[in-house]
Amino acid sequence: MREIPVWTSEVWFENPADPQLTSGDTQTQRESSSPYRDEMIYPTCVYFCCCVLSAAVIHVCVGEMYTSLLNVKQAISVERKLIDYLKTYIDHELERLEDVKRFYSKVSDLHTDLYKGPAATMANPLVAFTLIKRLHSEWLNVVHSNEALENAQALRSSYEEEEAGLPQLEDLQGAAKGLMRLQDVYALQVASLVNGRFQRLTDGVTIDIHLPAVSVLLSGDDCFLVGKVAYEQEDYYHSVPWLEESVRLFRGTEGEWSPENAGTLEDALDHLAFSHFKTGNVSYALSLSQELLHHDPMNGRVLQNVEKYEKLLVVSPPRSLRGDGLRRPSSNYLRTRDNYERLCQTQRHQQPMHFKNPELFCDFFSNGNPGLLLQPVRREVLSLQPYVVLYHDFITHTEAEDIKGLAQQGLRRSVVASGEKQATAEYRISKSAWLKGTAQSTVGKLDQRISVLTGLNVKPPYGEYLQVVNYGIGGHYEPHFDHATSPSSPVYKLKTGNRLATFMVYLSSVEAGGSTAFIYANFSVPVVERAAVFWWNLHRNGQGDEDTLHAGCPVLIGDKWVANKWIHEYGQEFQHRCSLNPDE
Repeated sequence: MREIPVWTSEVWFENPADPQLTSGDTQTQRESSSPYRDEMIYPTCVYFCCCVLSAAVIHVCVGEMYTSLLNVKQAISVERKLIDYLKTYIDHELERLEDVKRFYSKVSDLHTDLYKGPAATMANPLVAFTLIKRLHSEWLNVVHSNEALENAQALRSSYEEEEAGLPQLEDLQGAAKGLMRLQDVYALQVASLVNGRFQRLTDGVTIDIHLPAVSVLLSGDDCFLVGKVAYEQEDYYHSVPWLEESVRLFRGTEGEWSPENAGTLEDALDHLAFSHFKTGNVSYALSLSQELLHHDPMNGRVLQNVEKYEKLLVVSPPRSLRGDGLRRPSSNYLRTRDNYERLCQTQRHQQPMHFKNPELFCDFFSNGNPGLLLQPVRREVLSLQPYVVLYHDFITHTEAEDIKGLAQQGLRRSVVASGEKQATAEYRISKSAWLKGTAQSTVGKLDQRISVLTGLNVKPPYGEYLQVVNYGIGGHYEPHFDHATSPSSPVYKLKTGNRLATFMVYLSSVEAGGSTAFIYANFSVPVVERAAVFWWNLHRNGQGDEDTLHAGCPVLIGDKWVANKWIHEYGQEFQHRCSLNPDE
């Protein structure tokens, strides 16, 4: 492990950290991405892939498996192959060991029966010959056999054949950050997560916020890797609880090492001690370092740290060294974090006071269109400012599966607006594909249905191609606007004005989490499978409606798929007229 000195409190302390990981994006401007990059070439390519190369193998971009649960599921088949390779290796090794055991039995029997006999035994030239031959060549062949090496090399070669489908370091880091995100947003207890439970502390009582159908216990090594990811970002608020659990679990195994583990009790103690030191808890850092020396008494770096800790405790009382303690890292770009997280934790449509509003209602909606008179859509008005409605059973199960199937080939890491360009960001963890459809295709039929319900012109370029999104581990999209907030936004590349409205379809259900939270409007919409949410992004005067600031809450458990249709200003002159009131 690399030893990097850290200057703290005017003395040198030895930090067990590896080099710093790449920090997350901290952009302040957040808009949903537009497909119209590189002069509209990208959506055409996606359509070609979806419609023509439907049998192609899905290739995962390096380090982006964690951003799409579809890719995570595909990794299961890769591990199945690895299991088969390992089984073959074990079988070959067992055959080799059986041969070794047979040789051992043969030689042992000779020493038990033949060589303990009369001295005349060795006078037999045949006995003498077999002894000399065995010592010269048979033992040599057994001891220097290449069979073990060949078996191991065959296993390595098979593993390397699957490396393209294996997660990268960035995936491990992203998955760990996803767990920490869920820990924060849903106020989950780390100790409960380690035991496969999703619990939070409410008024001093631990409650289950969700009971998963399938669960798994985390090991000391699992917790160590999560804590190490936080540690390498100097995020001691998260590193401490995860490393505490790692130490507890490693202690329970009495420090027994397993070949598949990346960490040990000594590693966990090392990182935990320095984490506590960085938060001001010098006395506990000293205690942990002393425990580490019990296991590794010749560790010079830790010996130096112990000496420094002891000097600090002599010079200053422990209380004055405690610093800020475990304080959650601040966010430079998420100023609405508290409200955002509270809404994500809400397990219903809206706050109770919204249900008392008599202007909110449910009905069967036809929008005056003859095509919907005999089969109107169930509409639920969720909010009047901003105007947000939920259309139940908007899409059939077959259509939803068709859309997801078409999108799989074109899924790429979702991006956000970054000035005039677009870039990936940690505050949006998902993959997206853009689908273009003909009139008779599923995508085309959805466009027609959206147009009938909204009365708007959704044909390109007045409506963007259908964006299909699959969320990853703890996948989310922190508070953002769908409409452009800057004249240089990529949204304007279509040259049809700003995004007037959003029509979002839930293509799947989730077990927990994943709600759409409207931050300033103070309500959230849970994932309702096959339903669609519609809202206006702009006022009638063309100005952006700040009340539409919304977020995709992290998916706690489940595989979340949505489809977005963004409708622009131009082309709606007769469908959605401007108001004579400039303030409306």
